[in-house]
Amino acid sequence: MSVGALFGIVVVVFLVVRILPGDGAVLRAGPYASASRIAQIRKEFGLDKSLLSQFQTYMVNVLHGNLGTSIRTQAPVTTELMSRLAASLEMALASVLLASLVGIPMGMWAAARRGKWVDHIVRIFAVIGSSMALFWLGLLMIYLFFYRLGWAPGPVGRLNIGTNPPTSITGLFTVDAALQGQWAILTDALRHLALPVITLGLVLSAPIIKMVRSAMIESLDSDYVRTARSVGVRGYEILWRDGFRNALIPVTTTMGIVFGYMLGGNIIIEFLFNWPGIGRYAFTAAQNNDIDALQGFVIVVGVLYIILNILIDLIYVWVDPRIRIRKAPTS
Repeated sequence: MSVGALFGIVVVVFLVVRILPGDGAVLRAGPYASASRIAQIRKEFGLDKSLLSQFQTYMVNVLHGNLGTSIRTQAPVTTELMSRLAASLEMALASVLLASLVGIPMGMWAAARRGKWVDHIVRIFAVIGSSMALFWLGLLMIYLFFYRLGWAPGPVGRLNIGTNPPTSITGLFTVDAALQGQWAILTDALRHLALPVITLGLVLSAPIIKMVRSAMIESLDSDYVRTARSVGVRGYEILWRDGFRNALIPVTTTMGIVFGYMLGGNIIIEFLFNWPGIGRYAFTAAQNNDIDALQGFVIVVGVLYIILNILIDLIYVWVDPRIRIRKAPTS
């Protein structure tokens, strides 16, 4: 199914680009290119061939990891995306971790105190987080903590200007600096990571709160919880063992959706904080009509979504032992 989904993504991306108005050869040649140069580029990139022939060539290139060449930088799109992917993953992982640390306890607390003042406050927080515009909150964070208070560094990327990054092991500056004992770089990376992560974490915690609260209420209202209470099982054991563990399936699904959104949907935050990730790369590509770069971005994000969904399916087996992965019966 994943292979079929990936094929569908490639087909849709290929067709959408061909349907859009404009001549791909003209975009690649530039606005001042001569007619002979445009014809040369059209032949060079196979744009003079039939649609089926172009698709066959494109599929072969994708299977070999060739996503084309950026019009703006004249560099391979695959190389540029892979060099920026670690920055996006670092922000995404940190943001989802913060959202989980905020959302899960608050959702459990609201479910355990359903109908009381704690529940009302948590629900108001979730509503505010759901309706908060990311760009507005990001600008507010920059204005308050950088411009007014001076507590955070400016939106200049992952490190201060002039600071050399740690030797790449994972591509995540915080992890690489910690592994190599470069504490000054680790501190600098965490300071630059703080504002975008807090901005995203506060907004992303809202759906987690809602799902945890809803799933916990359903678990706490079940027969086995009532039985546990009747035989004198302690409240915190019921909350964690009987309530939260049985609510983990929908919670895991929600966290997977949130993380998937982070991989391709944090373009605004990467732009605001000058973060050198794939989202900012896609934004710049859109500004410059960089077709191959945009196609590559969509395909890479699609592949990451597919991998993420497979991992979530595998986590289900670990979370709920009743779920088993077994070979399908043969007829």
